[in-house]
Amino acid sequence: MAKKEMNKTYDPHIFEDRIYDSWEKNGAFKASINNDKIPFTIVMPPPNITGQLHMGHALDQTIQDVLIRYKRMKGFEALWIPGSDHASIATEVKVLDRLRETEGLEKEDLGREAFLDRVWAWKEEFGGVITQQCRKLGDSCDWERERFTMDEGCNKAVTEFFVRLYEQGYIYRGNRLINWCPDCGTSLSDAEVEHEDSKGSYWYIKYPGVDGFDGIVVATSRPETMFADVAIAVNPEDERYKDYIGKEVYIPTTERKIPIIADEYPNPEKGTGAVKITPGADYNDFEVGERHNLEAITCMTLEAKMNENAGKYEGLDRYECRKQWVEELKEKGYLIKVESVDIPLGTCYRCHNVVEPMLSNQWFVDMNELAKPAIAAAQEGRLTHVPPRFEKIYLHWLDNIRDWCISRQLWWGHRIPAYYCDDCGHIEVSRDTVTVCPKCNSTKVHQDEDVLDTWFSSGLWPFSTLGWPDKTPDLEYFYPTNVLVTGYDIIFFWVVRMVFSALAMTDVEPFDYVYIHGLVRDEQGRKMSKSLGNGVNPLDVIEDVGADALRYMLIAGITPGNDTRYIPKKLEASRNFANKLWNASRFVLMNITDDEGEFLEMNFDETKFNDADKWILSIVNDTTKYVSDNLDKFELSLAAQKVYDVIWNEYCDWYIEISKVRLYGDNEEEKKAVRAVLHHVLIDLLKLLHPFMPFITEEIYSFFSAEDDFIMKSSFPEYLEKFNYDNEVSQIETAKEIIKEIRNIRTKSGAKQSVKLNVLVDGESDVIALLQRGNEFVKTLANTNDLIIHEEGVTTIPQDAVTGVIGGARIYIALSDLVDVKQEIERLNGEKNKLLQEVARCEKMLSNPGFVGKAPKEKIDAEKEKLEKYKDMLASVIERLEILN
Repeated sequence: MAKKEMNKTYDPHIFEDRIYDSWEKNGAFKASINNDKIPFTIVMPPPNITGQLHMGHALDQTIQDVLIRYKRMKGFEALWIPGSDHASIATEVKVLDRLRETEGLEKEDLGREAFLDRVWAWKEEFGGVITQQCRKLGDSCDWERERFTMDEGCNKAVTEFFVRLYEQGYIYRGNRLINWCPDCGTSLSDAEVEHEDSKGSYWYIKYPGVDGFDGIVVATSRPETMFADVAIAVNPEDERYKDYIGKEVYIPTTERKIPIIADEYPNPEKGTGAVKITPGADYNDFEVGERHNLEAITCMTLEAKMNENAGKYEGLDRYECRKQWVEELKEKGYLIKVESVDIPLGTCYRCHNVVEPMLSNQWFVDMNELAKPAIAAAQEGRLTHVPPRFEKIYLHWLDNIRDWCISRQLWWGHRIPAYYCDDCGHIEVSRDTVTVCPKCNSTKVHQDEDVLDTWFSSGLWPFSTLGWPDKTPDLEYFYPTNVLVTGYDIIFFWVVRMVFSALAMTDVEPFDYVYIHGLVRDEQGRKMSKSLGNGVNPLDVIEDVGADALRYMLIAGITPGNDTRYIPKKLEASRNFANKLWNASRFVLMNITDDEGEFLEMNFDETKFNDADKWILSIVNDTTKYVSDNLDKFELSLAAQKVYDVIWNEYCDWYIEISKVRLYGDNEEEKKAVRAVLHHVLIDLLKLLHPFMPFITEEIYSFFSAEDDFIMKSSFPEYLEKFNYDNEVSQIETAKEIIKEIRNIRTKSGAKQSVKLNVLVDGESDVIALLQRGNEFVKTLANTNDLIIHEEGVTTIPQDAVTGVIGGARIYIALSDLVDVKQEIERLNGEKNKLLQEVARCEKMLSNPGFVGKAPKEKIDAEKEKLEKYKDMLASVIERLEILN
């Protein structure tokens, strides 16, 4: 018995939330160890607890949900692990802002523990918002396994990871150059620095020579760092400066001397070919300094103010110092010239302010050896990027990777498990809290104040979420995972770290594939942003048209690795598609059930199928293979579009219309067969569509199935050789062409759709045989009164017939059936005369020098467009008259 009568109109608001609650209540998303099944695992890129669902999340999670739903239906034990990221900088800033606004306090006023209590309280209040929003999208995650990067298990994994790397010699503490954000007050890894070109200047400054030497001119974009210069470098192959090497110069306006050294780093073609070396403020200079054993000094504080090495400029902001310092150099004759150029600037990924390279004692990961297995994983084919071009970016990053600064000067995050003895200075790295120094037995021990880079913990996500470092049954069964879905903007932040971390800790790649998608841009191709005001809230879209329409629009517009656009017209088309499917399903339900909702008798027997039944079964069978093949290749858009086309065109527009001849006929056996095929095909199409549009397919499926029999837990259709009906497909496609040609003749001749036509067809024997079998449905769909079928050349053709030709057949319709010839000729002659007058008027106006010379361009262009339109209309009328005459 059918569940109940379907609503007359499609309204996703009635059932989407209800269906999701039912899925979750019945454990439909739950995955468990099942040795009879092959596992398929995806870990959700954990959104920040500070975040709200945006269109990028919607795309990213829809892709994952399509894959996980597909694999679940294919018989895999499919696990999608959800979770969220503690997001050290972003969350601490949020809580700090709230603290300042509501209480006028800084975190130092509360102290570390009290401040962290506030952050945890904030997390409890707001941290679950985004995961609730994920449910609105339809994410089929195993929510019982939801993780947080600072939960007990993840914290244990982070500590273990740090200690193991330290014990293996990969983690060290050193005074090195790091990226420092003065505004966030913390160090940043290279991946957290965004690089962009900005309008700037090269200041050409003369360093006066010592002992009568004239000196040397250097170009710099950061003159405020001159107070930390320790040398001037020139290329040993630069003939201009060979005699300068070994001499000394003064830093302008000071008595401090620095040497001129030879090094390969300076480019003779750039600037003056001479480079100031400031190891405490530039990465390249730092490397030069290490090669030449130069001292590294700083001239700025962590707040980006000048320190004592800047002399009278001490205390000034870096940019105010630059302004005053350049003016002094100009007044005293040291500024030779200024050149406007584009300067590459590094900015903080979080606050977007300019980052300063700073010398600082920090914790680092030595990446030289750790990067090698990650490189080999891609080069040897164990890790596949989709699309492949992103492998080059991945490898380029690893080939040029620097040591990773992992300490952050924050309070919220995983605290570094390093302990310092205040008496003997010993540093102890430990899995457990250290209260007594193991070297001198002092109890004056304190833990490092810094926390770890957020990416240090999220880099363990694929295996820490499954229980690592413990050898849990889940880790043994579900790990390694199968595919990682992510945007191209965090390949360096996250993907690289997960790969080398997994290889170092588990000796296996964390996933087989990295599926990389682009950004969701607006209709004009612009990045969505607050400043442009072009952002679209996916929750508003869901409230308007439902989650299915949004999901389908996003998936149908993507190709791996490329950006996609949010286009409202495509969203409307997706909503219309859902409406069409709803109406078609309602028609089927009404025609296979009686007035009490009981299913009528159906007979799915191949011997009872006609050509049209075999045609649609074969079309859907081929579609099943096409969809599976493309989903397996991550071509989600191609798969989605194919299902759309078959449902809209083949099933709704053709098969349902063809089926009506038998549904409304008197042959009970034919009715049983056509009901069975309508039902069978609809269910298969719903299953094929389900990964893309889960809500509407589940709702429709419920009318045809037992209660709590979910489509998402059903089997995905399989290609079956027995449904391969090539001959019937060819024949029905021919019949469709005949119907379309009759419709086309009717339209071109101006005949009303309600007029029944007399049609004569002659052609090859197989076409004639087809039409004789399908005479009734062809007559019905083409709206003909009579369909006369003859083999080629055996009948007389009416002299006034309008002819249409398709492969294997010719179609003839008497002109008198189409129109009243005399009246139509009179009407067309009147239309012809009007159009001739309009063409003459436009040509006269456009040949008038007064009009062309004085009228606005827009008006002239409009007249030209009118002329072309009238000419096209006139040609069409003349063609019609020639046919009638």
